[in-house]
Amino acid sequence: MIRRQFLLSATAALVIAFPAFAADTVKVGLVLPMSGPFSQYGQQMQNGIKLFMKEHGDVVAGKKIEFIIKDDGGIAPDRARRAVQDLIVRDKVDVLVGFTFTASALAAAPLAKEADKAMIVLNATSSGITAANPYMIRIGQTLPQITEPAGHYAGAQGYKTIYTVVADITAGHDAEAAFTRGLKAAGGEVAGTLRVPAQNPDFAPFVQRIKDGKPDAVFTWLPPGEATINFIKEFNQRGLSAENIVMLGTGDLTDELTIEQTGEAGIGVVTTGHYSMAHKSPKNQAFVKAYLAEFPNDKWPNFMSVSAYDGMAALYRGLEKTGGNASGPALVAALKGEKFESPRGPIEIDAKTRDIVQTVYVRKVERVDGTLANVEFQEFPASRDSASH
Repeated sequence: MIRRQFLLSATAALVIAFPAFAADTVKVGLVLPMSGPFSQYGQQMQNGIKLFMKEHGDVVAGKKIEFIIKDDGGIAPDRARRAVQDLIVRDKVDVLVGFTFTASALAAAPLAKEADKAMIVLNATSSGITAANPYMIRIGQTLPQITEPAGHYAGAQGYKTIYTVVADITAGHDAEAAFTRGLKAAGGEVAGTLRVPAQNPDFAPFVQRIKDGKPDAVFTWLPPGEATINFIKEFNQRGLSAENIVMLGTGDLTDELTIEQTGEAGIGVVTTGHYSMAHKSPKNQAFVKAYLAEFPNDKWPNFMSVSAYDGMAALYRGLEKTGGNASGPALVAALKGEKFESPRGPIEIDAKTRDIVQTVYVRKVERVDGTLANVEFQEFPASRDSASH
């Protein structure tokens, strides 16, 4: 693995770090997908960290914050495990941050636990992963937390027939189950379930089956990117939108990084998610303005950049409380129950599960000032991962 050592300074510049770290330094090991199909996520997270550092400086509680980054390549648990072992043993980092996917977080957890290292998980959405390391907190989201509200919303609309279409992988099955729980709790029932291949699916026969079934609505969970773009386009081309069949999904379906590629076909799609660039709060408006000024050649900020920004906010708040003590036990104890305002809205670290508590928003894709945006119109405040409670 190529080893890159760098410091994110207050000016957010990439600087080669000194070969030896002083005692008044907190070394942060970043484990991010910097290559492969998910490298855009890694870039978003780096951008969120750089922006936070520019705004807040690189010293907290008398400690200078310096970073060492390792590329885990995406969904590659063995590579993530090697990266974390290298960070702990050779680089002697104090804190581990990143972990886009559950497989990476779970691969790292035993090593971090043994070394008493705090893990700040920026995404990795499966339920219950914080149980794998008592010094792990999650600052991003969980799939049930985001998906169950979609079921509650659908049930409240009185839709009589609803189909689910999910990728035939664990995350897809989890999304299907969470949506169904929410729907049943709101008095609804799933009329039909379709599972599509995760790799290069041909959506035509699945969308035709939906059209023949004439449901009121369809809930969809697919890996964000090409699959979500193609499904939205196929749905539109086969006339389901024209027949007023409502498309529902999680924020992955209309992520800021892909939404423009859906074109007019994306307008009207309803999703539940924890962050939209269009979220109307002074903090988010300032965040978006600063992000676009700092990274003018990048696409819009999305949930990955916000989770990284918030991950750094959590680290700084924890270090302020501990007086700079970055040990896993001290840092996580300081962060249990911590509440603060994020660009996404109010967030909290659950004192029991160490999971994120946050508002989940119901949004609809609309064109705003010439740009497609997820416009929020309903909230599920203080949402937790029900599967962990």
